[in-house]
Amino acid sequence: MTVGGAWGKLLHVDLSDGRTWIERPSDDFYLKLLGGRALVAYLLLRDMPAGADPLGPDNLLIFAPGVLQGSNLPGSGRHGVGAKSPLTGAIASSEAGGWWGHEFKRTGFDALIVHGKAEKPVYLWIHDGEFEICPADQLWGKDTVDVEWALQDELDDKKIRVAQCGVAGENEVLFACVIHDFNRAAGRGGLGAVMGSKYLKAVAVRGTLKAPVADRERMAPVMKQFADTYEEDMSWAIKWGTPGGLIGLNKTSALPTRNFMDPHFDDAKSISGQLMHSTILIGRDNCMVCPVNCKQVVEYEVGEYPENPAMKSEFYGKLKIDKAYGGPEYESLGSLGSACGVNDLLAVSKANELTARWGLDSISVGMTIAYVMECVDRGLLSAEQTQGFLPSWGDAQGLLDGIDMIAHRRGFGDIMAQGSKWLAEWIGNGADAYTVEVKGQELPMHEPRLKNALGVGYAVAPVGADHMMNFHDTGYSQPGGALDRVAEVQVFEPMPANELSLRKMELFFHEVNWAHAQDCALTCHFYSYNYGQLAQALSGVTGHDYSPLDLLTVGERAQTLCRLFNNREGFSVQDDRLPRRVMKAFEEGPLQGIEITDEAFAAARDYWYGLMGWTDNGIPTEERLQQLGLVELLQDMKLSA
Repeated sequence: MTVGGAWGKLLHVDLSDGRTWIERPSDDFYLKLLGGRALVAYLLLRDMPAGADPLGPDNLLIFAPGVLQGSNLPGSGRHGVGAKSPLTGAIASSEAGGWWGHEFKRTGFDALIVHGKAEKPVYLWIHDGEFEICPADQLWGKDTVDVEWALQDELDDKKIRVAQCGVAGENEVLFACVIHDFNRAAGRGGLGAVMGSKYLKAVAVRGTLKAPVADRERMAPVMKQFADTYEEDMSWAIKWGTPGGLIGLNKTSALPTRNFMDPHFDDAKSISGQLMHSTILIGRDNCMVCPVNCKQVVEYEVGEYPENPAMKSEFYGKLKIDKAYGGPEYESLGSLGSACGVNDLLAVSKANELTARWGLDSISVGMTIAYVMECVDRGLLSAEQTQGFLPSWGDAQGLLDGIDMIAHRRGFGDIMAQGSKWLAEWIGNGADAYTVEVKGQELPMHEPRLKNALGVGYAVAPVGADHMMNFHDTGYSQPGGALDRVAEVQVFEPMPANELSLRKMELFFHEVNWAHAQDCALTCHFYSYNYGQLAQALSGVTGHDYSPLDLLTVGERAQTLCRLFNNREGFSVQDDRLPRRVMKAFEEGPLQGIEITDEAFAAARDYWYGLMGWTDNGIPTEERLQQLGLVELLQDMKLSA
């Protein structure tokens, strides 16, 4: 290999017949794709038959770090996981933090591609260039903490890191996730269900090999700059982490409440990060080579903590919250709290624990239960239909019961386990008017009526509604900050958050390419790196020069490859839509009267298609594929269904 940061080895494992083989890609493969999402989309296009059943043996499950993993660059404690999504039928591409990706990279492989389906439960054991398929009957049905500890005991190494599907994945819940380190999730799109469908319980990894970095001296200035500035630049994350902004979002009508129906949650303080920090928070956690410690760790032991008058709870002395599973981040506080009208921090924190314990996407499970609550409230669901499960708004016990039912596909949970879009079709009677999803994936906890371009981002994201491969308009409404980063390639003046102009879509074009590039290099989106700094880090690791535009082109390649995959699987411009509910204006509150019109939405989306080099129907042109250097990589592939 002449590319630093890569071993030149992709490990393929076919569980159907036990075959294993190592693929040795070209330098061009690594330099153009880096890893993560671009690698996932490319391999799915190349190796998965068109129209494959997401829960069948022809689907691939791909674990994909990038060239930065193992380099010790701060913020690189991440890796990607991908497959065809059982929830949406589109590509599933999700990233997880923690330690697994770094550990896997140090085993001497650049990616793991799982084919086929085992006859009975197995796990993979990968360590320092060695790999084997091992029986996992003893692990099937166990909670995620117990699985990781059992594997560390069985393999006699407490430093082993584990990725696993959880009980929900075993039961093929369509929004089951892949859990790593028992509290880090590749959360969206049902990747845990794909893993469970293959009878792959876990992937245990242990690596001690030193990752091949071409020029550490070239990386050094980037690392020093971060060390000198992160305490100021990331003070919000150091002090509060993601839950710190919940109260502020509520004040601007941007905290999703009761299935995105209401502009304000009266009890926002009761599920806030501030209350968490003054009550049940016992510590903070971090990812590999990260000094920020932004992750929450909460605990509640029955009988050990007195009742706190600031925390409304019906569960004092009735439940235990296990600190091993971390604690709720903003997305979980919103999806399991305000979106369901639940104002009980103990219940929301317990619900978050259960999602990690059993391997569930906290966003989709919370939004699916919120949708059920609304359908119950509107008289669209009866006790006969739900086998007696009739949760109402704010029903904390109903929230916990619903998560249990879904994870184990018990009773009405078997129906809910298929997500809100399918559930609406099952209910009928106009119930689809109240779903809040794109391509079948439920919206995260960010409000398009405040952030208009974010709404376009939900619509065009290849995985369905997603807040990470997206654009958060509020970050560009004042001088400095993110606008300084974009100024490396194009200068923009500040724009109001609820503006949806063509000029803003040019800004959106650069920044969404940046988000996708980060998910190929696998760096934390919260970090304050700019285009040039990450390009310099990549240059140092690989030994090949990257400019800011080169880096953004990686993100554009990733989006284009994802688009080609989705087009092949039958998706089109009609699927790039936004739910009617979040386009319609609130009747009160700070966002009163602000709507996203069909005309403004279509104009913005179609203009972005043009910037991407796609046709009016959202199909990448041959000319743009040539410009992106993808024609050679894609030769001989079947790109239509």
